[in-house]
Amino acid sequence: MTDEGNELLVDVADHVATITINRPAKRNALSWALMGRLREAVADAKADPAVRVLVLTGAGDQAFCAGADLAGMADGASYGDLHDARGEMARLFRALWELGKPTIARVRGYALAGGFGLALACDLVVASDDAVFGTPEIDVGLWPHMITVPLTRSMPPKKALELMMTGRRVGAVEAERIGFVNQVVSPADLDAAVATLAATLRAKSPVALKLGRDGFYGAWDLAAEDALRLLHPLLTVTASTEDAAEGIAAFRAKRPPRWSTDDEH
Repeated sequence: MTDEGNELLVDVADHVATITINRPAKRNALSWALMGRLREAVADAKADPAVRVLVLTGAGDQAFCAGADLAGMADGASYGDLHDARGEMARLFRALWELGKPTIARVRGYALAGGFGLALACDLVVASDDAVFGTPEIDVGLWPHMITVPLTRSMPPKKALELMMTGRRVGAVEAERIGFVNQVVSPADLDAAVATLAATLRAKSPVALKLGRDGFYGAWDLAAEDALRLLHPLLTVTASTEDAAEGIAAFRAKRPPRWSTDDEH
């Protein structure tokens, strides 16, 4: 399916929803409206029981997303409207973290500013070796406030601060070394690598993945004792599910498990 203007493409196949930012002429830059439509597409994926994995990418070979469309974002808008609109990226990040299903950023070319944050708001990042990451806001007198959270959650905080202060761009190999990219492949192998990872994830128990992701993101910023208090009951809930019983039975019988949601599709 497509949205109005074809700026967002959504395809669901084999339990994988692929959302493509389709503005290649603008390096897939984000408008406020497009961020809202992205959030709606994520909500649709959350509500669709056929979707087990979400892949987020950009059209063309130049950019995953080059950040905000600065040329059009402030035209004719009041201060109050702009302030509220700037919260749209935070709402999009929350939608991704609360999705309950694994997310993969497929990155080719530039992932800059808000596009950098959008990639790191996904669970996993697979990048082509020509991918470039960076926070150029400082060079135009701005600061990447809204992407501070996904950046500092994805690499050592002082490394994130260095990138934000200098605007230095980072290639895919260095990004993998720093730790915010999970896998680097050639451009020719990018689609296959993403498909293989998505296939691995969609074969896992959707119930266990949901509970596990909820626990992971819920415990992230907590002190150790508070995190353990959160995770302890989640372990009991996970161990009590039909999928846990099926998984253990399948392990004992040396057969592939059949998850409870497999019968629904």
